[in-house]
Amino acid sequence: MRIIIRRLTPLVLAACALALPASSWATSTAKQIKVAKANGVTYLKSTQQLNGSFSGFDSDWALGALAAAGTAAADVQLPGGTDARSYYRSLFGDPATWPGEGASITEFERAALNSYAAGIDPARVSTSQNLIAQIAAGYDPSAPGYYGGASNFSGALFGLLALADAKTRTGLQRVPQDLLEKSIAVVRANQHNDGGWTFEKVEGSAKKLAEPSEPDETGAALAALCAAGVSSGDSSVAKAVAYLKGDLISATGAFSAPFGPNTDSNAWGVQGLDGCGIDPQEAGFTTAMGKTPIDFLLSQQVASGGFKFEEAETEASEYSSQDGLRAISGAGFTAKPPAAKTGPRWEFASTFSPGVQSPLTLVINDGTPNLKVCSVSVAPSKPSTTLAAVLEAAQAASTPSACVSSFAPASGNGAITQINGSPSPAEASWNVSIDGSKENAAKRSTVIKLGDTISLQLK
Repeated sequence: MRIIIRRLTPLVLAACALALPASSWATSTAKQIKVAKANGVTYLKSTQQLNGSFSGFDSDWALGALAAAGTAAADVQLPGGTDARSYYRSLFGDPATWPGEGASITEFERAALNSYAAGIDPARVSTSQNLIAQIAAGYDPSAPGYYGGASNFSGALFGLLALADAKTRTGLQRVPQDLLEKSIAVVRANQHNDGGWTFEKVEGSAKKLAEPSEPDETGAALAALCAAGVSSGDSSVAKAVAYLKGDLISATGAFSAPFGPNTDSNAWGVQGLDGCGIDPQEAGFTTAMGKTPIDFLLSQQVASGGFKFEEAETEASEYSSQDGLRAISGAGFTAKPPAAKTGPRWEFASTFSPGVQSPLTLVINDGTPNLKVCSVSVAPSKPSTTLAAVLEAAQAASTPSACVSSFAPASGNGAITQINGSPSPAEASWNVSIDGSKENAAKRSTVIKLGDTISLQLK
């Protein structure tokens, strides 16, 4: 049989791949993947420090990798040390020290994805830190769907991922679909002619749209689109999948990256497929040499359980190990937190603290194409506050500014009849949804709690 296979041409092998069921071409078995996952978890645990952190660049990605492999961050702890969830909650929860002055919007987006995976409510990391509101603060009104500026495509892409995938503790999408649609449109507009994406904004530039894509950002874009509700049969998804299939290296099953095949580029491509429910070992992702992207990832795992970056290397890379483990575990760019053995599934701040400025997310849809999206800070003296108090605070200051210019009525506890001059004449036609819950009539007295994402919709 081996001799016959050697004599088959690549074209014939490719045809066979299309004819056989996916399971026939899943060359890395479930048992092999299970062992690789266990070894990957062991390696990441070995990189933990006594204070609970993990060593290496962007070490918080380890939280999502562990969750994808079924290990709760709260259970990862050295003897006498701090558990991983507590460390990262403390790190992310202090806006005075993290992430530092001038940080990119992607710092908050990545932290939201990884906090969620660790069982930390991203909107309630602490009384003063709301990662969802921090993302909303980066919304660019002049370029709807972009976060962190009109030229920041990665900000738009990972903003979409975070807002779609970092769900509430009960599994609801926090923000309205209308907001996600703005970034979905951005992702579509930045898809290259070959079907993939790069980290650069190319929207509106024929020259840049014609440039070759990269598997890394293509995987992230796929995961973002599907997390936000785009069907796996959508034309943008289909084009991206075709690009990834055409980017495979026959001998190894790796995706061809600009700097050579590597674990990170391959992992991100696989994570995009996983996020869309597409098997990276199906026939279409099995090369003429019988190799898949999963085969390549497993070949990159070294004796320690970690993953090396490039094929020629022999030592594990902490960063590549996070990506590799998350990909072979079948996750996108975050994962639902597993139940912890040593504590609750979720940790979060639950009430306002007197005198502490607490950011909230506010999305206002008056029926026009231009949504108002912002972060609003309040400092109530009681454990909860009201919608009227939030709108008053937004009228005084918000990020971006001018989120609320006016609202009515100015007193009482009744229905909100007008926001930013709409409708005219004023009438009780505003609904409110909190953290993705069912819409109800918006009233001045509507109770607002710490970390709430408030969506106001004109009926």
